[in-house]
Amino acid sequence: MGADPTAIFVGLGLPGDLPAEWLDGLTDGFGDECALVGASVAGGDIARSEKIVLGVTALGDLGGRAPVTRAGARPGNVVAVAGRLGHAAAGLALFLAGRGDLPFPGLAAAHRRPEPPYACGPGAAVLGATAMADVSDGLLQDAGHIAKASGVRIELESRALPVPESLAEAAAELGQDPLGWVLTGGEDHALVAAFPPETRLPPEWKIIGSVTEGEGVQVTGYEAPHGGWDHFRE
Repeated sequence: MGADPTAIFVGLGLPGDLPAEWLDGLTDGFGDECALVGASVAGGDIARSEKIVLGVTALGDLGGRAPVTRAGARPGNVVAVAGRLGHAAAGLALFLAGRGDLPFPGLAAAHRRPEPPYACGPGAAVLGATAMADVSDGLLQDAGHIAKASGVRIELESRALPVPESLAEAAAELGQDPLGWVLTGGEDHALVAAFPPETRLPPEWKIIGSVTEGEGVQVTGYEAPHGGWDHFRE
């Protein structure tokens, strides 16, 4: 929504026999990730539980700006993404195929630990983004959330979608389609946003489509798969 991260609160349920080393690793990970954005773990709660249960509440400061929601995209806007797309999905596919870290260690690492473009969220707000969402469930799915909330249609250009060499090579190795990963893989936690057409976007943002009248999401020049993650899909 365009806020600068400030703090997180962690709710944690743990089995009584969980090794302390596991908890040490978790807290170190929280600290390391918060340090990337100048935030901190401000508090939370711990309870005994049969299974590990983890809930995180993240806080941010808008600095007086209005929040950038999913509902502001307008016909004529351009659609752009920041961050990686499809890398975590490729890494998962490699693991499921028994390929592990080799020969694509960067993709395996992307699956294990995503690298969200944290600074691009507040940056987009300053640039005048009209709508924005994180790509946690897949580009098609999350662009669709913007389209639905804004009452518009989003048209993505297949030739503009980023497919780096490592992604293409991994797809060829596994007999899969790299654009399928880019469009439906979500665990990279990239950002997708709509901007006024005259906005001068920095290199971190890549234009991949436009906003038009209508509804839903269309990918030109490509038969897009149905996909993206839906927690409640049968």
